[in-house]
Amino acid sequence: MPRLMQFERRHERLVPIRRFALRMGRAMLLWLALTVVGLAIGMAGYAASEGMGAVDAFVNAAMILSGMGPVTELKTEAGKLFAGVYAIFSGLFVVIATGFVLAPILHRVLHSFHIEEGKGNDD
Repeated sequence: MPRLMQFERRHERLVPIRRFALRMGRAMLLWLALTVVGLAIGMAGYAASEGMGAVDAFVNAAMILSGMGPVTELKTEAGKLFAGVYAIFSGLFVVIATGFVLAPILHRVLHSFHIEEGKGNDD
């Protein structure tokens, strides 16, 4: 299993808070990297399909990626098609990126319940 997603097993103790903070830091960095890639895809698509400059392409990509919708009225069919595909991509992207950030938190909470519950059990 990749080191990034390595969590303690059910029989192991909870990791110290410092190690948990490092785990959260890695998850946030992964989220940030994915967000930059998502924005770059959106900016390139808006620049190619609508001929937007960097700032306009950024604001439109950021607004769709965050779920708010495009700012500028789209004039070309290619731009409208790109915006639709990018909106679907963005919706899935947000769910996946949120999962990367929430996984360490949810694992820690559920693992702490298991430790308390399973102190006498051997399963």
